[in-house]
Amino acid sequence: MSDAPTPPPRPASGAREGTNRLVAAVSCAVQALALFGFAVFYVYELSIGEGSDTGRVVMSAVLIALAGAGLGRLAWGWVRRAWWPRTPTILWNGLMLPVGYSVLQAGTPLVGWAVLVVAVVTLVAALRTPPRQPDDPQEQQPA
Repeated sequence: MSDAPTPPPRPASGAREGTNRLVAAVSCAVQALALFGFAVFYVYELSIGEGSDTGRVVMSAVLIALAGAGLGRLAWGWVRRAWWPRTPTILWNGLMLPVGYSVLQAGTPLVGWAVLVVAVVTLVAALRTPPRQPDDPQEQQPA
């Protein structure tokens, strides 16, 4: 036996955590872009006179854009290795599961399956990323 100290074992999940964070970031960014697209579509419909109630259409577009901004912030948090995006990502995508199922039941299978697949992939990636504390030294400071 040698007297040389052995280095501490490296966690095997480091690369996997990075992959899960990347998947969660990309999935949140895709969802954000989709929501921004819907907000723009609502405003476009209003501009061509298709919206029946101007106030409702504008407020819907604003609410959808705010949700998109929130998802964009989650994606940025995942990319920056922040400690906080795990729980809101799990919550949002957990809520998207019944939405996807409802869209499937409404007769729009392509959109319904897209919502379900993205929600499940994002949920799995977020759940497989270990939770962190605000004082975790691995977190990068915001720019």
